Amino acid sequence: MRNITKLLILPVVLCLALASQSATARNFSNETLHYKVMYKWGIIQKQAGTATFTLKNSADRYKLMLTAASAPWADRIYCVRDTLSGEIMRADLRPVVYTKRAHEKDERKLDCVRFSYAGGKVNGQCTRVKWDKNGKKVRDEKRELQAVGTTVDMLSSFVYMRSLPFTSWKPGHSHTITIFSGKEKETLTMRYIGVAMVEHGGKKQQAYHIRFVFTGKGGKKTSDDMDAWISTTAARIPLRLEGKLPVGKVQCILTD
Repeated sequence: MRNITKLLILPVVLCLALASQSATARNFSNETLHYKVMYKWGIIQKQAGTATFTLKNSADRYKLMLTAASAPWADRIYCVRDTLSGEIMRADLRPVVYTKRAHEKDERKLDCVRFSYAGGKVNGQCTRVKWDKNGKKVRDEKRELQAVGTTVDMLSSFVYMRSLPFTSWKPGHSHTITIFSGKEKETLTMRYIGVAMVEHGGKKQQAYHIRFVFTGKGGKKTSDDMDAWISTTAARIPLRLEGKLPVGKVQCILTD
């Protein structure tokens, strides 16, 4: 359960293409998307939590929020109450600020990244604060992350991916981007598997099947591969997301 937010967001962090295939800013209407988080292990299949994504227009920016919560039965194993919020520019979808408030089991954490840009360089001013189960502050640190080229965070990626040229990609297409989390930067490699049929709302729908590989320093994997199935409609909504756990796997399924 500790990876509910990661399993929901990382699969839809689609890599922005190179210069000739970059994401194109578009107008988004206010929206709310609901997901159920399912735990599967053999014949066992049980809802482990929920997640909700919202987007609101605000002047020259989009305001984003995602909340994730474990189900009552899962709370006894690993309680999760996470809230991600952020703002991105409407003109080019570049992130401005990203915040994650996490309450996971006995810990509370606050991560914040503020973005600034100079030419092709991206700077992230990061703050991390952590409290123990008694409410005592055990960490309060700041650091600076830097990257060159397109850079996203966990939340802004949810919007970026819906402007990508899937129809021009062929199965096997692969490329990478940089993503800033609350305290570090990672590399995401995306592999396009192709168009597949996925069940949603009691019927089959066409979806783009994407597989993701996350790596840190030295190319070491920071999580197992993840898969996403994204609707081929103009809205490009993530329909189903899947990630492995040490025992079993987690699926995030759109309920709208």
